[in-house]
Amino acid sequence: MNIIGIDVSKGKLDCALIDNLTHRKLKFKVVSNSEEGFVTLIDWLAKRTKSSISAYHFIMEATGVYHEKCAYWLFDSGARVSVVNPARVKYYGQSLGVRSKNDKKDSVVLARYGLTQTPMVWQPEALEIRILKALASRLDAIEKDILREKNRHEKSSINPSSQTILNAIETILFTLNKEKLHLEKLIHSHINQYEYLKNNNALLQTIPGVGPVLSRYMLIVLGGRTFQSASQCAAYLGLVPIQNESGSSLRGRSRISKAGSPVIRAKLYMATISALQHNPDIKIQNQRLLKNGKSKMSALCAAMRKLVQICFGVIKHQQPYHVQAKFL
Repeated sequence: MNIIGIDVSKGKLDCALIDNLTHRKLKFKVVSNSEEGFVTLIDWLAKRTKSSISAYHFIMEATGVYHEKCAYWLFDSGARVSVVNPARVKYYGQSLGVRSKNDKKDSVVLARYGLTQTPMVWQPEALEIRILKALASRLDAIEKDILREKNRHEKSSINPSSQTILNAIETILFTLNKEKLHLEKLIHSHINQYEYLKNNNALLQTIPGVGPVLSRYMLIVLGGRTFQSASQCAAYLGLVPIQNESGSSLRGRSRISKAGSPVIRAKLYMATISALQHNPDIKIQNQRLLKNGKSKMSALCAAMRKLVQICFGVIKHQQPYHVQAKFL
């Protein structure tokens, strides 16, 4: 297997090919981050290795959206692709003693990482999940814009200002609210187009505390990844506790890892506040943890994990929510 590390930027790809036999010699190529550049890269590799595209394993970091076009194109062409966590690659590079940083060196570190760590092969999300994610992201952005304009309207109403300014803000608010309603209808229609999304959405909303907002985000999470367990899903969302203890001298406070999407964690937080009042499983667990001396924040983080685990369970077993028997 030929290992190629790709350092992705907006306009170009810095690529490092590790020799398939000795693993010592490195070859480098810089191409544009475009379909023409991808074709140029494959042609260059074919001349160097005399191998088909299925014999290549490309390693790249998750860099916002800039890596996606390359990853999808390579995957659709039959190559093995791994999209790895940038933090893991950073720590791996430090373990190699790499002190300086530039695009060429980063591509070498990625290639070495792929050679020694054998990262999992990346599987792209289904098209319907990608569309749902884009719609949800756009709706979230519109809601933030509405909040900003409301704050501006409030300040302009208190301070002496021209009525023209207030009218302009109200016009923008009207347009934003109209777009918000339009996006909500698009999301609802998109989910109902796919039977499994429609069924899973209904199952998720049988859970007390889970409404339309969190259910659509959990559809994205559970539909876009293959988790072997509920614990894996909670870890992916950054909800697992991280301890900070060593010997008898260090007794730091535990915290959650926050490794996942902060947007989804924010939605989970608000849903958990509701679940603490209305979900029997989560309410009883929270009371037990508080009674055992846990802080309110620790108990709340545990409640967030519990809510994710319940969401995972109803989707996995395709059964609506039922209170656990031991709490009845």
